Amino acid sequence: MAALLIVILALCLAGVLLPLAVGEHRIAAIVGWLGAFASSGLLWFGGASLFAGASFHSELWTIPSLVTLTLSLDRLSALFLFIAGLVLLPGSLFAAGNLRGYLGRYSLRGFSAAYFALFAAIVLIPLSADAVSFLMLWESMSILTYLLVNFEHETQDHTRAGYLMLGVGEAGTLLVALGFLVLSGNGALEFAAMKTTAMSASAHARWAVFLLTFFGFGVKAGLIPVNFWLPQAYTAAPAAFVPVLAGATLNLGLYGIIRVNGVLLPAATVGPGLVALTIGSVTALLGILYATTQSDLKTLLAHSSIENAGIITAALGAALVFVASGHRAAAAIAFAAALYHMINHSVYKTLLFFGAGSIESSAGTRDIDKLGGLIRNLPLTALFFLVGALSISALPPFNGFVSEWLALQTLLQSAALKSVGVKVAFALCGAILALTAALAVTCFVKAFAMGFLGMSRSEPAAPAGERQASATAAMAMLAVLCIVLGVAPTYVIPVLDRALTPMGVEARVADALVPPFFAADAHHHELPADFVADFRALGAQLGQSVLPGRGLVVLRRGGKANPVIFAMSTSYMAIVLMLMLLVAAAVFRGVVARRRCVVRRPVWAGGIRRLLPGMTYSATGFSNPVRVIFEAVFMPTTVEDTRRTIGRHFRAVIRRTRQENHVLDRLVLDPAADAARWVANGFARMHHGFLNAYVAYGLLALTVGLLIARFS
Repeated sequence: MAALLIVILALCLAGVLLPLAVGEHRIAAIVGWLGAFASSGLLWFGGASLFAGASFHSELWTIPSLVTLTLSLDRLSALFLFIAGLVLLPGSLFAAGNLRGYLGRYSLRGFSAAYFALFAAIVLIPLSADAVSFLMLWESMSILTYLLVNFEHETQDHTRAGYLMLGVGEAGTLLVALGFLVLSGNGALEFAAMKTTAMSASAHARWAVFLLTFFGFGVKAGLIPVNFWLPQAYTAAPAAFVPVLAGATLNLGLYGIIRVNGVLLPAATVGPGLVALTIGSVTALLGILYATTQSDLKTLLAHSSIENAGIITAALGAALVFVASGHRAAAAIAFAAALYHMINHSVYKTLLFFGAGSIESSAGTRDIDKLGGLIRNLPLTALFFLVGALSISALPPFNGFVSEWLALQTLLQSAALKSVGVKVAFALCGAILALTAALAVTCFVKAFAMGFLGMSRSEPAAPAGERQASATAAMAMLAVLCIVLGVAPTYVIPVLDRALTPMGVEARVADALVPPFFAADAHHHELPADFVADFRALGAQLGQSVLPGRGLVVLRRGGKANPVIFAMSTSYMAIVLMLMLLVAAAVFRGVVARRRCVVRRPVWAGGIRRLLPGMTYSATGFSNPVRVIFEAVFMPTTVEDTRRTIGRHFRAVIRRTRQENHVLDRLVLDPAADAARWVANGFARMHHGFLNAYVAYGLLALTVGLLIARFS
């Protein structure tokens, strides 16, 4: 394991140094090949621990009287490394084709150096087993991410977005550092020692650690109210890098929350879990609301990342509540749902960002209002984008459906809790997440239909065809993963079960959710005979002679009065859907197609000879009902920016632009900024006074100091 890690880091070092010795035109290929090899090694490294139980532990060096810098691999770290490999492998292939468009405009040597240095940081952060090395690597990741987001530095908006991300990220790092200081207790900075001393922490210390680390790591994860930087940074980031933001660095924020509040200091009361559940649910709703109203494709996907981070956090919050309440099985299922959705989001969001990058490079724009008809010229991009859109919309049998269904079913398990208030909170958050899922369908119907169907709404948005084979291959890999993760949940859940080992949840998710319906399983006899007979009639044992494992049904068993709490099988859904499509196609070709008589006539469109692009339904018009229904959330201001008159008196055309004031800006950032200005203006007035006033200030400060010294 140590040798493999050295190889991965050596490839990253080669990616930093090798571009210095070759021509600029070769760097894109170097990024693709070295990134692919390093990512493959990362998949092997993480998979060896996740699937085979391989371990790794290395003490690097000791800083006297402070800490021993340590790298250690457990199965939770291995899962995050494996997910990073799944994203970085196709991401490197996509970057190899996309970076060629920057030749002669920006330094690809700088991109390669920052990209591979960030690659190394992404590998080492989950391996860090002490607070010092973790914070150093975390800070390195923040700076490198800023450099890559600000790659197109000649654009002022990109520079501003990069500085905003860096500033907010530094604030989050400070919060995390304070959380580690409180968690260290007696000064021990190794995670193993922290976990031992944290058990005796007071209630106030536990709350301090939770709030500091939850919101500190929440900056990277995109949780409200510290996510205002994310849409701007994701929109500004180059297409070759933004999938890494959404599919890898966002996960590290969630990793920090889980590592501290799920492993080092598990919840002792339901309060932290309720905070995480509420913040996650509101984050998800606001994220999808603003995503639905966006016309810029990258900005839409950025807000959607906020939504998905909220869903994951809500499931984590439910898990923390169940842990504090002693419901270990429900807690394990909630943790598994959160990790499952995190994997799914990494896969389909990376796929969708690849699609957005391909559209931008081919059509010259990301504005959905100016797109349309792309399916004719970009059929493969359209197909893969459709798979991503169906996955993120949580439609069966794609992967998003499984994890969102599990998350919602987990919230319904609140009936086992004793507190009525907690049950009400779970019910409200469940309703919010259900509304979020419905809005996600609306959002991505708009994104696909208005982008790929109909006619082109502008001349530049008529691409010549698929241009980058590397981009197509990367999207194909992820589209296949979306399908596999969707139709094989009974094989994914046992893997997640292994990743939950460091959290100390005693119940095994595989036992709770994947009953051994296949007769070849050693535990098959543990199921009641009548229970097996009922599900045999429904086909639960279909495929037992050719498939390994326990079965293809995800099922939560109950008691005698309620033997099945919930059940689902996307495997059988996929089979049924394929059969239905085949039957429908056969009927159409055999019956309908033979009898039809095609007569071509000019289309009547209200007397108009030809339907112009400006007359078609736009993305803005499609999402307008959402704007109207949720007007209280958006609260836009309308500005009349152009007016055309006839004879200076009769208005012929009026154009009004809606300027949205984000709800976080209205409720959090603007009041905070106003308060800071008020304080600053007060100090400014103090600096422009008379000499007598300055003497009075000095006497007042001296008097206060003497009084404090006297009575303290």
